[in-house]
Amino acid sequence: MFCIYNIMEEDEEEYVDQPADLPGGPHFYPQVEFNDKPESLFFNDGIRRIDFILVYEDEDKKEFEKRNMYQRRKASLMKMGLELEATPSVINDKLMFVKVHLPWDVLCTYAEVLHIKLPIRPNDITPRPSMWRFFTCITKHFYPDEKLIQKEVEYFTAPFEKNRQDCFYINDKDLFFTPAMRSRMACYILSKAQYEIRGNINKFGITKLLNTGVYKAAYPLHDGKFNVKSKEEAYPSERYLLYNEWANPKNFYKMQPLDLIRKYYGEKVGIYFAWLGFYTMMLAVAAVVGLGCFIYGLKSQETSTWSKEVCDPNIGGKIVMCPQCDLCKYWILNSTCETSQKLSIFDNFGTLVFAVFMSIWVTLFLEFWKRYQAELEYEWDTVEFLEQEEPPRPEYEARCIYERKNPITEKVPFTFCGRCVRISIGIGTVCFWIFLILASIVAIIVYRLAVFITFSYQLRNNNLKNLEPIKEYVTPQMATSVTASLISFVVIMILNILYERVAIWITNFELPRTRTDYENSLTMKMFLFQFVNYYSSCFYIAFVKGKIVGYPGKPVKLLGEYRSEECDPGGCLIELTTQLAIIMGGKAIWNNIQEVLLPWAKNWLFRRCSSSVTEKVIPRWEQDYQLQPISQLGLFYEYLEMVIQFGFVTLFVASFPLAPVLALINNLFEIRVDAWKFTTQSRRIVPQKAQDIGAWQPILQGIAILAVATNAMIIAFTSDMIPRLVYYWSFSVFPYSDNTEHTMQGYINSSLSVFNISDSPFDLTDIAMSAPSNLTTCRYRDFRYPPGHPWQYEHNIQYWHVLGAKLAFIIVVEHIVYLTKFILSYVIPDVPYAVKERIKREKYLTHVILHETSLKLVTRRLKPLIDDKISHDLYYSLS
Repeated sequence: MFCIYNIMEEDEEEYVDQPADLPGGPHFYPQVEFNDKPESLFFNDGIRRIDFILVYEDEDKKEFEKRNMYQRRKASLMKMGLELEATPSVINDKLMFVKVHLPWDVLCTYAEVLHIKLPIRPNDITPRPSMWRFFTCITKHFYPDEKLIQKEVEYFTAPFEKNRQDCFYINDKDLFFTPAMRSRMACYILSKAQYEIRGNINKFGITKLLNTGVYKAAYPLHDGKFNVKSKEEAYPSERYLLYNEWANPKNFYKMQPLDLIRKYYGEKVGIYFAWLGFYTMMLAVAAVVGLGCFIYGLKSQETSTWSKEVCDPNIGGKIVMCPQCDLCKYWILNSTCETSQKLSIFDNFGTLVFAVFMSIWVTLFLEFWKRYQAELEYEWDTVEFLEQEEPPRPEYEARCIYERKNPITEKVPFTFCGRCVRISIGIGTVCFWIFLILASIVAIIVYRLAVFITFSYQLRNNNLKNLEPIKEYVTPQMATSVTASLISFVVIMILNILYERVAIWITNFELPRTRTDYENSLTMKMFLFQFVNYYSSCFYIAFVKGKIVGYPGKPVKLLGEYRSEECDPGGCLIELTTQLAIIMGGKAIWNNIQEVLLPWAKNWLFRRCSSSVTEKVIPRWEQDYQLQPISQLGLFYEYLEMVIQFGFVTLFVASFPLAPVLALINNLFEIRVDAWKFTTQSRRIVPQKAQDIGAWQPILQGIAILAVATNAMIIAFTSDMIPRLVYYWSFSVFPYSDNTEHTMQGYINSSLSVFNISDSPFDLTDIAMSAPSNLTTCRYRDFRYPPGHPWQYEHNIQYWHVLGAKLAFIIVVEHIVYLTKFILSYVIPDVPYAVKERIKREKYLTHVILHETSLKLVTRRLKPLIDDKISHDLYYSLS
């Protein structure tokens, strides 16, 4: 902040003095009153454009004790050449708004420093006609109004060089640099401005002063109200256009105006919405196929033989199942009729087809995205945006005190040992939190085991009177699964909130060099944690629950006390489906509350608190100050939310074909909600350059590879599809059955083993009281020899057939899908051929243009010398 040491009168304007020992010597900037132009984007002179706003509290209005504290910390962030103008707040007498303007010379200097590519000549390359041009009359309804959002003129561009300005296409100096470019350069200057020196440590940058409260806010301006059309037809309000053609919910079916988003918010925001839109468009294909599989499951539900056997009173009604816990009662198989009917919707042949389809879909999605991203890189001039061009973060530079040189900087912030210590602490902290998640999962497992006993006892003894209307649909397994899923979701959200702060602290402690390094480091930490946090419960249900349970006479016990959980006779697939539905639905609701209700409520409260002065005319910079700030990691959380959703859609889609449908519906709202939030509820974000989606690309590729294995294993080990196929083709006919044709009849009886109650080593007196008087055996889910067999209670031949079929299925499906993915990745190039040719052509023409322009400039400068030389030689030759 600029220290206000004295105020002097000069030409009826107040000037604020800056200390003389700061860089650039003493400077003065005027303090002026608001000129009653609420939508003005200029200084009071109406000429100099406002490129950035700084907000601080006027010290003269503060309490005495706070004034001394702030004066010790305040320092100038102004560099030589910046022009400033201060205006007091209209609403709050304590606030001061400092308007920052970058003159032409400063813009040229930092455009070269930041390697900003600017036009040198209009692009005369004829674009390839679209394949959809014949359907323009139909497709135009799905695009923004071209009369309002006109197509940008394309130019050949080159990195700006201050000493070669004549080479660039400069028609109007005021419009040559876009407002987004100006804001980006202003933010860069402010982030580099030094404000304190302590020994070898230099302190500089607006971020530190914002964090310590010296500044209240720093932001670029919106170009007008989102719901009021600009009065100047030649310069329409881009914010108004974005709201009407993008953020308005009525346009949910339209494509996004990506070029305008990029122009207004920068490439980083543009590439996020481009990826989100492309992902949503590809989800539409997966959603249609998934919905078809769901409808197929509904139709096949009526013909599901094994489900009918469970519900048949003469089959399932006569099968007495063994207790699933030490205090549980005997129960009849057809009590799970409702569950088996629901399970048949998801556990069918259509699920297998859909799982294979999704494995191919995810490959096509990633490959086509790379191609689309390459097109955006060309159109948005980020093809040559290299990481080494990115400047170091101010936090990094401020701590560079060691002389040891590396290939990038002359100094480093810590020694090699110090770096190893920081990285080790970071890794150790992440591992600790991951183990904490695993501990919470174990706790939830213990809860499931303990509560299952309670539900079994209460439901069997009719003790839950309040559940009478839905009692026939509630089973101990379902009640346990639903409550455990809800508790798991709550634990997930709590751990997310806590770990988020820890991950940011660890990343700040590691001190990455550039913002890209910082975001990539934080991305990996957060995703590893989120991966374990969100998916661990699903992995437990899919691959652990019901797999190691033993048999009633010799059950496997956890902690020596609780019997391992068993699945329903139809398998654990329906529980996995329930878990996915609850987590996906709960996460979507929670995110919408955070993204919609919280910003709206905060802005509403702010307006209510200042309602006494609403009749006053409020300037644009103060209107924006009332909006919610977007953190520097705002897009990080948007990416994280969508990538977690991508994992649910791909990793466990074999258990829930409707996952793409839910994701599609959520994303259609997500795009408009994010657009609404950016456009109406938030301050304008500082534009940043970005070439791609960064570290999220390899994460998506890793999820795609893992998805093939998880879906194959879900079908093999979680669903009952493989055991049913083995029974149908092998054990439903001779020599294992008397049937002459392959059939599914008798599968339920074949999949349930027999246990002799007298063989139990436990005291079953209390439990036996609930059993029929003539009951001597009960059934349990497994493939084992019956009592009295020489190998009683050992796995029978059907078990080994099923196990072999499961392993064979995983190997075959994985190899086929991975081979297909490899072929598709090889056949589909990452960069379209047309884009490659256009890039080469543009590079060549740009080189020629710059060379010709430089040659003309040299010729023009040498012409007077040559003329003088010719005149001089001619004079001496004539004399």
